[in-house]
Amino acid sequence: MKSNIVLVRGGGDIASGVVQKLHRSGFRVLILETKQPTSIRRTVCFSEAVYSGIKVLEDTVCILAENADEIYSAWEKDQVPIAVDPEGYYINILKPDVVVDSIIAKKNTGMSRNLAPVTVAVGPGFTAGIDVDAVIESNRGHNLGRIIFEGEAAPNTKTPGSIEGYTWERVIYSPCKGTFRTSHNIGDIIKCGETVAIVDGKEVKAKIDGILRGILRDNTYVTENFKVGDVDPRVDQLENCFSISDKARAIGGGVLEAVMIFKRIKGI
Repeated sequence: MKSNIVLVRGGGDIASGVVQKLHRSGFRVLILETKQPTSIRRTVCFSEAVYSGIKVLEDTVCILAENADEIYSAWEKDQVPIAVDPEGYYINILKPDVVVDSIIAKKNTGMSRNLAPVTVAVGPGFTAGIDVDAVIESNRGHNLGRIIFEGEAAPNTKTPGSIEGYTWERVIYSPCKGTFRTSHNIGDIIKCGETVAIVDGKEVKAKIDGILRGILRDNTYVTENFKVGDVDPRVDQLENCFSISDKARAIGGGVLEAVMIFKRIKGI
């Protein structure tokens, strides 16, 4: 009997685009997250429900679930449950048809084909046909969202995507290890050189003018060079801070297509 259960590892901005596609298409989706998610684009991340108990993104409601009964209750209400389960214990409990890895860790952190009848992973670090059934290309460009049936996604470029010619300049990193402190919010208009946070007494400054599209939660412990913020130079596009990105939608479409293909092939 088809359960139509899909477990998605990760609840960041890309994963949230994947989750919305699957949820809208009729799958019962459970997100597996860590105890303290460190998503940057928090306004478009279902991982925020780990902290607040609920996160509404566009038309989808995500609810923190603490046991299997609460997971099934959320599905009955047409909601997406999220559970603190980085080890994937719910995979054995729920026996899903599909497991999707959308952590975007740029490496395999425990994904394998024996986790479910259908397995899909996003981005580099996985080999289709060995680690998973299919890999979805996450690199911007012509192949974004493409299903890879054999082989790997493009290697990590280690360079942020370009927006109006800015790459490294728009990303904010921690200068040292310590507790991240900020009074800024996503959507704030900031100037080049403006202090957006403090880590262990050291100021963290913006390198360009723009909109603060992402900022780490206040009072989060970080390591040196940890990504803590994201500036979008397009100050006339504030609404982009609060909706799923084109990249997340493209990858979500690729995941959904791969799931449907392999469910048909495997008769589940």
